[in-house]
Formats: sequence, C-alpha cells, structure tokens
Amino acid sequence: MKTRSPRAPVTGLMWLQQGATPGTLGQLRHTCEQGDGVGPYGWELHDGVSFGRQRLQDGPFVLTTEFVKRPGGSHGGDWSWRITAEPQTPEGSVSPLLSLFFYVATDGQGTVRPDPGTGGQLNGIDGHTEELGDFRLVLLPPTNAKGTALKYGSYNVLWTPSPGLQLLTEAVKSHLNRWFQHRPPGDSPERYLGLPVSSQWDGENPQSGRTVHGQVVVQQLTLKTPFRVELVFESGSVGLGESRPGGRLAGPVLSQALDTHATAFTHRFEETFRLGARGLSSGEQALGRAALSGLLGGFGYFYGQGLVLPDPGDEGPEEPAAAPSLFPPAPLFTAVPSRSFFPRGFLWDEGFHQLVVHQWEPRLTREALGHWLGLLNADGWIGREQVLGDEARARVPPPFLVQRAAHANPPSLLLPVMRMLDGGDTADLDFLRTAFPRLQAWFSWLRQSQAGPLPLSYRWRGRDQANADLLNPKTLPSGLDDYPRASHPSPDERHLDLRCWVAFGASVLARLAQKLGETQAETELADLAAKLKDENGLDSLHWAPELGAFADFGNHTGAVRLARGPQGLVRVVGHPPPHLQYVDALGYVSLFPLLLRLLSPDSPHLGPLLDLLADSRQLWSPFGLRSLSASSPLYGRRNSEHDPPYWRGAVWFNVNYLALGALAHYGRLEGPHQAHASQLHTQLRTNLVGNVWRQYRDTGFLWEQYSDRDGHGMGSRPFHGWTSLVLLAMAEDY
Repeated sequence: MKTRSPRAPVTGLMWLQQGATPGTLGQLRHTCEQGDGVGPYGWELHDGVSFGRQRLQDGPFVLTTEFVKRPGGSHGGDWSWRITAEPQTPEGSVSPLLSLFFYVATDGQGTVRPDPGTGGQLNGIDGHTEELGDFRLVLLPPTNAKGTALKYGSYNVLWTPSPGLQLLTEAVKSHLNRWFQHRPPGDSPERYLGLPVSSQWDGENPQSGRTVHGQVVVQQLTLKTPFRVELVFESGSVGLGESRPGGRLAGPVLSQALDTHATAFTHRFEETFRLGARGLSSGEQALGRAALSGLLGGFGYFYGQGLVLPDPGDEGPEEPAAAPSLFPPAPLFTAVPSRSFFPRGFLWDEGFHQLVVHQWEPRLTREALGHWLGLLNADGWIGREQVLGDEARARVPPPFLVQRAAHANPPSLLLPVMRMLDGGDTADLDFLRTAFPRLQAWFSWLRQSQAGPLPLSYRWRGRDQANADLLNPKTLPSGLDDYPRASHPSPDERHLDLRCWVAFGASVLARLAQKLGETQAETELADLAAKLKDENGLDSLHWAPELGAFADFGNHTGAVRLARGPQGLVRVVGHPPPHLQYVDALGYVSLFPLLLRLLSPDSPHLGPLLDLLADSRQLWSPFGLRSLSASSPLYGRRNSEHDPPYWRGAVWFNVNYLALGALAHYGRLEGPHQAHASQLHTQLRTNLVGNVWRQYRDTGFLWEQYSDRDGHGMGSRPFHGWTSLVLLAMAEDY
C-alpha cells in the first residue's frame, strides 16, 4: 500500500514458511516473481478504489489477503488489512509454522517509530509524512481463522535504515540470522529464524540527516496455521482508536465492511457486464471477476527518470554513439501487463487495459491516460516502455532500460478514446477537451516520424539490423516483436499494420475534433483519414495478388533458415536472393485492414480476409486465431539460438479481441459477407472464451499467450494485462 506521490511511504507484507534448516530462507516471499513456485494467486475481487480480496496458494497453505479503505479526516482516512492463513495439508498432519513480516518504510521524507511493547511485540508504529500527516499502524493480536479466539504468536522486530523497496527483501533476509523458540502453551516448542527482539534503532542516528535515506520498521509474527491477523492504519486526522467514527476498522466492524463491499462489487459487476444474464456459468463469471480484479489490482504508481537515446535522424544509425540521457522526473499511474514479469508501464498494452477499466471505473481511465499523455516530450514522443524509479529499474533486463526517441508504438490509447467518444459522458468529454492538444501532438509525431518511402506509406523505425544470428530481424516498436517482416531491413519497407494504425488514429481524432468544434484540425484529420481509408490507395501499396492478401513490402527473400555452425545457430540466406517484393508472412499483420474496420462491407478484399481468418491451414485454430499462418515457413520457428518463437503462431488475446469486434461489426452491416462474419464471430468467441476458461480452471492463471496446438497457457503468468479482455469478449462488448 502506498500513496500516489514521488516519495511515498510504503506498507507491505512478506512471509516465510519456517523449517528446520537455514535453507528455507530462499522461500522468503515478497514480490511476485515468475519462477517462485507460488500459485495460483491473484485478486478474486478488487474494485480499483477501496476494496480487494486476494488468494495465494503457497505449497501447504493458502493466504487470503483482504483490505478496505474508509474515507475520513483530511488525509484520506483509515484502511485495514486482514490476512487469513489456512493449511492445505491432509487432516492429522502437522500444520506449517509461518512467519509474517509486516513493514512500513519511508523514502527520504517522513518518519516512522516503533512503540515497543513486551517480548518483541509492538503496541503500534507511529509515523508522519507530508501526504498522510500523523498516523498509527497497529497489528492486532492473532486469532483463529474464524476470529473467535485468540491465538499464540511469537514476535520479533526490526527498525533500521531503509535500503529502498527494491532491496528490502534482501535487507530482511540479512537480519534473519538467529534461531528462536516458538512455545505455544501446551505444545512442543519449535525453532524459527527471526529478526531481533529489540525495537532499538539499528543504524546511524535517524535524526542526523547524513546517512539515513529512509526508515523501515518490520514486525515479525510467527505462529501455526490456521490463523487470522489484522493490520489497522489509523489517520491522526480522523480520531483515536475505538473512539473514531464507526469504531476501529477491525474485528466485526471490518468483517461487516468486507462483506458489504464484496456484495456491492458482485452486484455492480453483474449490472455492468451482465454475464449471468447472458447465460455464462458460475465458473465463467468467476473468471470475469478475476480478470477485472487482477487488472485493477495491478495498477501501480511509478516516479522517476527514464533513460532515453535521442533521435539520430532518419538516416542515423540504429545504435547511436551518444550516451543515453535522463529525462526529467515524471509520475506514471498505470496498469501493468503482469505483476510477476512486466511490472511497469507499456504504451501499447495500456490502450487495451483501459478498454476494460473504462467500462468499470471511467475516472481511473482518465487518470491513467492523463499520466501517459503527461510523458509527452517536446517533439510529441512517448516512450513505449516506462522504467521509472529504482524499484521498476531493478526488475528490467539492461537491454530494455533505454528507450529510443526515434521509435514509436501502436497508438492503442486511441481505442479507449474512441470508447469515450461513443459513450458521450460529460466528464470524459471534458477530459478529452483538455487532452486534445497532446493527443494531436502525439499523433502528428507518429505519422511524420514514421513516414515511409512513398506518400501515405509508413515504416516502423527501430527494426533490428540483419546479422548472422537472427532468422528475421525483430520489430519491437510494432508491438509484434518477432512477427516476420522483410528479411533484410531497409528504408524501402512499407508496413501494413502501421498504415492501418495511422488511418484509425486520423479517423478517431477527426471525430474528436468535430465534437470539440476544432474546425481546422477536423478538416485536416478527416482529409488524412479519407486518403488512408481509400481502398484503391491501400491496394496500390499493400495488396499482394500473389498472396491473395494484404502484406508488408520490402527487401525480402523467403530463402532464409537457421543452421548449426561452430558458434551455434546462424542465418543462412539461399536463393533467390532478397529483392523488393511483398512479404509472404500471412498472419495478424495481414488482417489489420479488417481488425481496425477500415474496409467497406462490400469491399472485394473482405471475403478473402475472412477466408484467410477461417482457414485452419492458415490462422484458425480451436483456441483462437494464431498469430502466424500454420503454412508459413517461419511458423513456430525460433529467431535465434536463445530466442524462441513469440508472435509466430501463438494465440494472443488482444488481437483476437480486435478480430471479434471487427467480425461483430461486419456481421451487423448489410453486405455480401454479413452472414459469414456473424458466424465466424460466434465460433471465434466460443473458442477463445472456452479455452481461457479451461486454462484458468486448470491452472488458476490468465496467461500471456496460448498455444494454437493444444490451447495451454504460455509465457508469463499471471498476465492480467490485455488477456483481461476475455471479460469484454464474454460480455460481447466491443
């Protein structure tokens, strides 16, 4: 828990299953990690504002964490957490001994101080920060899992300089260096590793201001499962203890608040998405609630300076010699794709995230979009990955720390902007009026900086350079990473998906300009949109008669393969040699004129695209549309020795969601392909939702991608980013 401020105080929880040897220290849990063996875990309910419930399976026990915020006073009010631990061991077996570590840390401003009790148990933790004023945290005595009887616990405490949240796990580990005895009355004693028992300051004088960047207080509680424990945050501006309005948010008062919020969430969820009314099963409805809750529970507030390489100019090298510079400090309030693997902001992911969030809490969408647009530089550029602050930086591989000011990303933030326009909510329109100059600047930078070799053509800057170990140089700025493009990157390339994104963006912003009375901007944007949506112009640049589909164009040969050499796999180019031609890679890129609904319902190309989509030898699978045709030479092929296939066959939900929306769209419009589009929509929705539900039922996770061969989840998990669009697919909300 933290405030949305640059130097926020942070409270949190770690836990450790105790064992007989120090080797168990490797199991100290804190941050979500992809390979930590915990799971399934995730938010079952989360309203994005004031309430949530999360379940975490960790070997022989399950933790349920629940919180409620209660507004009041002049600093935001009170909040409370309840943690319930229940064993998952066979009846009659020994229950696990578990240590919980509750902490509160400051970051350069404010103070925290333990209020010592006896035997390592604190009466509370007192603190003060600029945002929260005076506050007090109280860890209440543990009870049984029902809260009906007190339970014995052993206590330890640490008060020390804070090394920063990114180093806090190791700091706690380093102080777990003594064995203690846990001695419940009437039970045999058990050894456990603990922090010190003294609440004395463990560091330099905290008032000196010389060596202490921040402070952290950690209260360790060790006891046997099952149990329940509550942590109460009380704002000094609300009142004191039991005398506060409504009483202390603990015990029966907390139980009632949790029940009230859970009931309200469930009722509002059905009113909003109507999954029950649509006949979805109770399990599918639980999946929908988890999809929304996991996305909302993954919101984060980041603050820091991004590393950026300047734009070297159109003819500059892809890896400029100049050193990256630090951008000015900036905040970012955003959802993240995956708490365990991608805990930071991703530009093109966020547009899809906010389609879901906006249906539930439009205010959060306005705040998130406002933060993203606040990252705009003087040229109109926004970096595609935002690594802001030490905590975020600690989770990012070095090659991805630096953003390049010449590289774009799909303008998917315009997807929720279009939803706002369609909805007509006054608060949304007021926001869009304020945001319009930045949206316009961002879009202008995109279409000018990524202009292609011919009028109205576009080319993603930032492709990998052709080298000996890459089968097909990647195009990370496109968002489709290793999706096959021209085998030999060159300035002559024309990228179909980018042209379609620019056409979509011009159309959305023209509508917005018209709504806002921005006459000159409306005229310019509408003219651009009309030119880009003209099918004759699209045909002349991207229709490949030999493929019967739309395609990229560039310096290309299909005669490439990876062969084993003395130094590993290397690329071999055969005959015919590369030459300027359409790229024979049928897949998601081929569908973009359909996905973004740029074709008229009587377009001569709509039928062939529907046939491509529906062909099981090409894109159709029982689990959704595969990203690359099963008939492609690069289908399922790794890109290098250490780079497995990513967008080369797997089913990705964000593009499938665009396909569902497009099929529903053409299924409503009169035309020769109306019935076919409608039938494909129904079957694709059944396949997608059914597979995501089965994988969630069997694994407890939403996944980054799904196998087109057997449907199993792949990539990172939990992935409550754009896979949460399964909720809108179930609701048929496009």
